[in-house]
Amino acid sequence: QVQLVESGGGLVQPGGSLRLSCAASGSIFSLNGMAWYRQVLGKEREWIASISTGGTTYYADSVKGRFTISRDNAKNTEDLQMNDLKPEDSAVYYCNANIETDRSSGIMKYWGKGTLVTVSS
Repeated sequence: QVQLVESGGGLVQPGGSLRLSCAASGSIFSLNGMAWYRQVLGKEREWIASISTGGTTYYADSVKGRFTISRDNAKNTEDLQMNDLKPEDSAVYYCNANIETDRSSGIMKYWGKGTLVTVSS
């Protein structure tokens, strides 16, 4: 059993910052690419950032230059530092990871339950 648990969401004023964290736990043989997505009620889930095992990062244009994704391979965690937040960044943010649970399981995609970020004055 694998769990991804996000933390760090909350209410912040426009222009402010928040740092989200995601911890992966359970039966993890190999933790591969990790990512963050977000979803606004009534809209599709949107990819915003990814990070490879080696630390290569990718960002959606909507967050490039404002958000920074990072990971700690020793702790099986990933973070999302969000700066200069805007009201349109308000959403539920989800952690995502590609994980092998043993040598023969293959890579499966796991999701956290999400953490709410609200940007409002």
